[in-house]
Amino acid sequence: MLKRPGPHDRDGQKGKLNGEVTREDYKEREVYVGVGLPVTKMEGSDGKKQLTNGMQRVHRILTEEELNQGKSTRWMELEIHGRVRNLAPSMFNNYSHITALFMNGNQLTRIPPEISSLSNLTLLDLSHNKLKSLPVELGDMISLCSLYLNNNQLRVLPFELGKLFRLHTLGLGGNPLSPEIAKIYQETNGQQKLLQFLLDHLAINTVPPPDRSWMMIRHADLDRPIATFTVLCYNVLCDKYATAQAYSYCPSWALNWEYRKNSIMKEIRNYEADIITLQEVETEQFKLLFNPELKQLGYSSVFSPKSRAKTMNDEEKKYVDGCAIFWKAEKFELEKEQLIEFTQVAIQKAKSSEHMLNRVMPRDNIALCAVLRVKESVYNNRRVSMTPGESVVGCPLVVCTAHIHWDPEFCDVKLVQTLMLTSELNRLLQEVSDRFRMQQSQIPVLICGDLNSLPDSGVFEFLSKGHVARQHPDFKQFKDDSILDKFSVSNDPSQVGHTLRLDSSVDTSSVPFTNYTLDFKGVIDYIFSTPQSLARLGVLGPFDMQWVQHNKIIGFPHPHVPSDHIPIMAQYAIIPTSHQQQHHNSKAANNNHQPLGLNSLYSGPQSFGQLNFGR
Repeated sequence: MLKRPGPHDRDGQKGKLNGEVTREDYKEREVYVGVGLPVTKMEGSDGKKQLTNGMQRVHRILTEEELNQGKSTRWMELEIHGRVRNLAPSMFNNYSHITALFMNGNQLTRIPPEISSLSNLTLLDLSHNKLKSLPVELGDMISLCSLYLNNNQLRVLPFELGKLFRLHTLGLGGNPLSPEIAKIYQETNGQQKLLQFLLDHLAINTVPPPDRSWMMIRHADLDRPIATFTVLCYNVLCDKYATAQAYSYCPSWALNWEYRKNSIMKEIRNYEADIITLQEVETEQFKLLFNPELKQLGYSSVFSPKSRAKTMNDEEKKYVDGCAIFWKAEKFELEKEQLIEFTQVAIQKAKSSEHMLNRVMPRDNIALCAVLRVKESVYNNRRVSMTPGESVVGCPLVVCTAHIHWDPEFCDVKLVQTLMLTSELNRLLQEVSDRFRMQQSQIPVLICGDLNSLPDSGVFEFLSKGHVARQHPDFKQFKDDSILDKFSVSNDPSQVGHTLRLDSSVDTSSVPFTNYTLDFKGVIDYIFSTPQSLARLGVLGPFDMQWVQHNKIIGFPHPHVPSDHIPIMAQYAIIPTSHQQQHHNSKAANNNHQPLGLNSLYSGPQSFGQLNFGR
């Protein structure tokens, strides 16, 4: 009979649903039935007992004094013994908190699928039973680290077991395994090879995710000549980073570049963006895949690898990743490109700073800028006449893509690299201002990229607000370093700032993530724009979470999602200088996202709608 542990059950670790095995049995019986029962060693005063697999389990019987004091027990392990033949599915409903379940040494012939509700289980011992099959739902128990199936009657295993990427112990000895499974299991590192084999052969029965909706923010007046374009930002996950160690939950064939590259290009083609900014583009793949494929679709491009490529031979350079910008040649032409190497900026401007040399200089991240000249094809209605002051043909559009350092422990490096980015971009804008004879504040600017920073970070605060406090915790050792003055335009000595007045297209209230892995889920990819000169018309909506949850997807990449990032996308209208608000009102525009003077260009107030777009 099964029963809940009473007040005399062991404190801290384990409850017993048996009623037959006594405390003396645990101390003195020498039985070998898997790892669920203690064997030859007496438990010590510390409550430890040795198990047959070398592990130790800690437990202790409450003393009479503790019972009299009303001390309660807390147990995280459960044993079920006593020649049990069947398990009621409902029995798992009340034990979702347990971390170890020992059901070895019974006469079980099947395990109910409902066992998968034990979501915190890290150890499951089903050895020494009469199991001929296992429920596929075992594959959903991704917390499992140890699974003992020894001495059963198993010939085959469900492929779903391959999803147990945390499993480091898989006991299968004493089963009449099929020759194929037995051969793999008996090889060196056979457990992991078998799990990979099962994962790779797991049929992908899920349908692709539904198309992401397009969210309209403003409706352009189609009777007026409006210069519009779309921009896409996408970290495509470089091949050398797509390893089984990093993404152990993904089948190896779905991590293979030959498979992923087709899905990535299909996704990029579906969106048909006028401007495409990519990160983690491998140098060789830019030459062999991205550039030729997109050139056939009418795109021109610029590309640069990370700074480390300068120190490598030609063969090694092929595998260095970098950033790329593509644009439709019918709508834009290249005026100038500029590479920003954060390592070089640190050397040139801040070599006197110990923190800069030790923290920032060794990180070879880059940003890549393209100054584009607008062509007539950006207009949605070219047959409508317009005055010279309304035309943006021949005007500049500055596009920047950046890949900021990834390590969460280096939040100071991320923030300093972002300061460098705005500082160098400001220098470029001065050149563009002189070349096109317009104020810097009138130049349309886009900053796109994988910034590896959440919306509550110093990086986001600095870009979106235009300043950040010197004492911001993300600065770490840089808080009192005067070197920050070289990258700041703020008159307030307690802050560092920039003059770009940027607005993020990613609304974190509607887009919960742009990066989705087992260990991290959040927004770290952004498209920032200058709202005085660029009016945001719409954005690509969020990824369908119902699809993710229904299919129990714990992270990307996935056979239907080729990168650990999802693309973000926005549509903008270029605001003619004659319609731009005055400089002193730009902050208000940044707050309400509705630049003044645009009523003649847009019909109706800010509103939302939906339009199906490619995923």
